[in-house]
Amino acid sequence: MKSIDLATIDLNLLVAFEALLEQRSVTKAAEQLQIGQPAMSAALHRLRVLFKDEMFVRLGRQMQPTLKAQTIAPGILAALQQIRQTITTSQTFEPRSSDRTFAIGSSDYTSFVLVPPLLELSQQIAPSVNFRMIGFEKDSVGDLLEQGLIEIALGVFPHPPRQTHGEPIFEERFVGIARQRHPALKQGSLNLETFTRLSHALTTLRRDTTGEIDQVLSEQNLGRRIALTTPHMLVLPFTIAASDLVAAVPYRIALRLAEVCDLTIFELPIKTKPWMVSMLWSTLSDQDEANRWLRSTIKTSLRTIRASHPLPTRDSQ
Repeated sequence: MKSIDLATIDLNLLVAFEALLEQRSVTKAAEQLQIGQPAMSAALHRLRVLFKDEMFVRLGRQMQPTLKAQTIAPGILAALQQIRQTITTSQTFEPRSSDRTFAIGSSDYTSFVLVPPLLELSQQIAPSVNFRMIGFEKDSVGDLLEQGLIEIALGVFPHPPRQTHGEPIFEERFVGIARQRHPALKQGSLNLETFTRLSHALTTLRRDTTGEIDQVLSEQNLGRRIALTTPHMLVLPFTIAASDLVAAVPYRIALRLAEVCDLTIFELPIKTKPWMVSMLWSTLSDQDEANRWLRSTIKTSLRTIRASHPLPTRDSQ
């Protein structure tokens, strides 16, 4: 079968064909497409030239399709419907009826904070939407977003990749956690000397042997013993609850862990800088309606956390 170069064909002729098939009248087809009757007559002439057939002939008061027109009609109508559906789908996102799965790049920490309120909200406004949380290396986040492997990335991005947009979503800082009735916390707080004498647990995904707390201590020529280093956040609360180890963790994680394992939250005896957790998305999806909905829903779900558990200042503790 000889291939046809579509670049040489005015595809609007197919729309004219559809209107003629529906109206069986040049005048009414022109009205349907909101064009003049001469323009529709010209379109019919071009259809006849293109298909080498009369296509529509007058029988009585109507223009009746020829056998060839009747033969090609199902294919043309199906193609036009597919085009319309494709355009409509690409331009609209209906959360209440969508069953789309969104891939979100996230660490244990950001998943811990985001997933519960995000699911609670989405079940109300988008009950069939699904989420897939994906771990990632920060060096690869730009490629993952650009290739569409993840829609959003959550984390701390001091130097965001090119071709991405970002927005801060909440502020965080370190606090300490320990088991209930820890002997060092009889007074409800720790001084610096006691803090450095205790054994500590450290959660890190990068196989580090020290963390930000150690950097702050080293500036004062101090150190601490890290008795446990683990990449598994789930290990931490149960280990702390069953031992005299203490740990410095982000405040919002401390709140959750304290509920799960009945831990005590205490103010650290050193000053650490708060940090901002942000979400990133690709420039390619900046105007995508589904991606915009996801970003808005993430922000809305996190407002409930900020309202119920506002980040305290050191002076307020």
